Amino acid sequence: MTTRRAALALALAAPAIAQAQAGWRPTRAVRLIVPAAPGGSNDIVGRIVAEAASQILGQPIIIDNRAGAGSVIGSEAAARAPADGYTLLINSSLATVPAMVARMPYNTLTDFEGVAVAGFSPHLLVVNPRVEARSAQEFVALLRASPGRFNYASAGLGSGPHIGGLLFMSLMNVQAETVHYRGGGPGIAALVSGEAHFGTPTMASAIGQVRGGALRALAVLSGQRSPALPDVPNATEAGLPGVVHEEFFPIVAPKGTPPEVVAALGAAFRQAIQQSSARLNELTGVAPRAGFETNAQVMALVREGIETYTRILRAAGVQPE
Repeated sequence: MTTRRAALALALAAPAIAQAQAGWRPTRAVRLIVPAAPGGSNDIVGRIVAEAASQILGQPIIIDNRAGAGSVIGSEAAARAPADGYTLLINSSLATVPAMVARMPYNTLTDFEGVAVAGFSPHLLVVNPRVEARSAQEFVALLRASPGRFNYASAGLGSGPHIGGLLFMSLMNVQAETVHYRGGGPGIAALVSGEAHFGTPTMASAIGQVRGGALRALAVLSGQRSPALPDVPNATEAGLPGVVHEEFFPIVAPKGTPPEVVAALGAAFRQAIQQSSARLNELTGVAPRAGFETNAQVMALVREGIETYTRILRAAGVQPE
């Protein structure tokens, strides 16, 4: 009889034991802040990964678009949110903004815990099809012949597209007017309509328009071609030596989120990223990489990014605003 009671007690306790072994799990919806308007790279990548992660965690992951100030508004909202595992942030500008913005309302390196990295992707040099240039070299010649005639689309102060445009213009010794938009999506819309002439958007936000002919890609700003756009030359092939600009997508939680919660979220998101890798690459040109399994590894990548972008921009004579 004692044995039967023990067996029954063990059977009743099995779900709780399994839950404990699995670690923390959310009991309600998780919010993933995207600090930009819908349609940009963070929005697209965030939605793909969140769909898979919600199935793994057993709770919905709701995308919360908080656009403005080059991602600072949404990032600050995430930094100030309760550190309970129910608010996360995905922001490819997390490492670029500190290199551009003099007064930050949060500390990128001390106000967040690293959860995962959704992947890496180069930026592109694109033009509106009405621009009279079929190659990067033709476009550089056009800019030099007509200084002040063209403008380029930024996704906000300190955003990846902003820094990419500054890097391109500095190294190629050309000039153009900068127009800041509230994220990558509005920037792409301006490029497609012809309101903006060129830009250095993320591959994730521009790949559909490039494939569809709404934008002309002159170069992949990388040392090698991208499998997602195999016919587009890399920076060196296009005659843009040194114009190499890559983004990555860190997913972070507010500082103080318990270690067991960060670990559980990290495990779920890494599994989701792997499950979504083929879709991410096909739809966005984003490729996951190994080596970002811990909070420390994710935040070390962010720190290295801040140092790299700061060095590049200062060498180009660009100071924080």
